[in-house]
Amino acid sequence: MKKIAQKYLEQSWVEPNWLTALLTPFSWLYGAIIYSRRCAYQLGVFKTYRAPLPVIVVGNISVGGTGKTPLVIHLVERLAAQGFRPGVISRGYGGQAEEYPLFVDASTPVTACGDEPALIARKTSVPVVVGADRAKSIELLYKQHAVDLIVADDGLQHLALERDIEICVVDGKRAANNHRLLPAGPNREPLSKQQQVDFLVVNGSTSADFGERAISMQLEAGLPRSVRSEENLEFAPSNGVHAVAAIGNPQRFFDTCAGLGWQIIPHAFPDHHRYAQRDIDFADGLPVVMTEKDAVKCEAFADHRHWVLPVSVKLGRDIVSLIIERLRKK
Repeated sequence: MKKIAQKYLEQSWVEPNWLTALLTPFSWLYGAIIYSRRCAYQLGVFKTYRAPLPVIVVGNISVGGTGKTPLVIHLVERLAAQGFRPGVISRGYGGQAEEYPLFVDASTPVTACGDEPALIARKTSVPVVVGADRAKSIELLYKQHAVDLIVADDGLQHLALERDIEICVVDGKRAANNHRLLPAGPNREPLSKQQQVDFLVVNGSTSADFGERAISMQLEAGLPRSVRSEENLEFAPSNGVHAVAAIGNPQRFFDTCAGLGWQIIPHAFPDHHRYAQRDIDFADGLPVVMTEKDAVKCEAFADHRHWVLPVSVKLGRDIVSLIIERLRKK
């Protein structure tokens, strides 16, 4: 029953229907709360934290995946290549550690830190800290590592953290007709927020639909590699593949796999799903392909059938140069 209700709700977020009208008064209430909260921070009623280092926040205004984490990885790698020493903070959704804030490295269990921080730490090798209290995370980060820049994975709505640059990521392929606030629509903030951020990045669609200031982004698939990376195996999808995804927008991953010419059997799970072996164990012997975010949670029980499809970010403009220019002006 819960899954059916969730399905109808998500459908109403794409195309308004009777459920949208029913939930609209609750969206008005939600909007009033958002406005009051923002005013309280602007007037100093609620305290904010100013880090001693520049802070770049990468987030979105809508529920569901937009490609935010791949962009964070891209930014961190490019900033490091330009001579910066970035560190990353994250909420760590799905993690259950005994104590926070928590340092994350390649050996940190995903169950403790969450899938996205684990992936960022493994792909970039920069210091990563997770915790609900962003101020404590930043203080732990800069006191124990020689970082000179903070990248916040998510946190666009975390007004208690002051920031120098805001980047909002939009899923261009899911540009819905319904722009209402939760719960009648998918947005956590009014659509006007997209015009207030420093950079608007549009994933998977022409940025022209979002104005001249938008920067287009594409996720390009690489070559599949075995989840058990120590094994030299050959990927053979000739008879079809199982495509597994537990991300905000699984359909994007399925479309990517289909675009590579594979005959796929899709298996969607909720975002941040904690995998068990039975979730990726299919009796037909076909290859099983998953996202990098999924793979970090399946390494312990993956076998020769399981593959990860890496992606890289391609941007219409060099956002890192623009970020550096913006930071120098502050």
